[in-house]
Amino acid sequence: MHRSGTTMAWNVFKFCTALRGLGSIMILLVLGIVGVTYYAVVWTSYGPALSVGGLESLAALVVILLFHFLLGMLLWSYFSVVFTDPGVVPPNWRPALDEEEQEGECDPLNGLEFGGLQPEASTQRTRFCRKCNQHKPPRCHHCSVCGRCVLKMDHHCVWVVNCVGALNYKYFLLFLFYTFLETTLVTLLLMPHFIAFFSEEEIPGTPSTLATTFLAFVLNLAFALSVMGFLIMHISLVSANTTTIEAYEKKTSPKWPYDLGRKKNFEQVFGMDKKYWLIPAYSEEDLRRMPELQGLEYPSKPDFDSQDF
Repeated sequence: MHRSGTTMAWNVFKFCTALRGLGSIMILLVLGIVGVTYYAVVWTSYGPALSVGGLESLAALVVILLFHFLLGMLLWSYFSVVFTDPGVVPPNWRPALDEEEQEGECDPLNGLEFGGLQPEASTQRTRFCRKCNQHKPPRCHHCSVCGRCVLKMDHHCVWVVNCVGALNYKYFLLFLFYTFLETTLVTLLLMPHFIAFFSEEEIPGTPSTLATTFLAFVLNLAFALSVMGFLIMHISLVSANTTTIEAYEKKTSPKWPYDLGRKKNFEQVFGMDKKYWLIPAYSEEDLRRMPELQGLEYPSKPDFDSQDF
């Protein structure tokens, strides 16, 4: 039974390796959904109201400005995830063995990698990737799709055609956040038009515009619901200072040294500068004073410093 389960998992992630070939197709799909939504909201539903005058034009202007703001933040976050390297192990990187021997620290996750990830050789104090033939920093995992080790890897995301790791995890969370806000807004804006489809009232517009509006509503409703669940899951992961992979592996490792409290856990992802929390960027000061943002070093609880895992 165990053997068949392992074979099935291997086959699934062998298939995932083919996802490398999707490349720009997924990006074009995302842009296509954005285009359909833009046409339905701006050109068909609220754009024409700008020329009417009065309160109706003012309301349409407010809606269009809010729509464009959220769309801009969504696309900024999205392409930041797509084009930002999630974090690669520096060439010839070696663990600070002398320091580890003095402090007795070790990464607690020394088992097999999680889904689509390659098994690792490990000792009590160091971790080594047989696939990349190199040492692995704490919280680093090997991705079979990318074919390399990724710092603080969370998962490989098909939608962004990239791994989500230490250097772009914040951008990914902001992408989810703004996607949820934008799709929820569009769902609410187009809901009256959707309800009108099933009424006896005459609906203005050509069959093509009506079909586009209907499609935009269904797509945005579906994404709003699915992204909401995904966003809630990642909020819980950030609050515990863990990743999707680590949450799975923690089942066999109840002691977790990286949970420093919700505030510090949040800052390890979003930085300490509040002005940068809602944009896909970090301040230079945060990058200088927070080595954990580089993905190679992570502070742990003081009571774990003298224990081995």
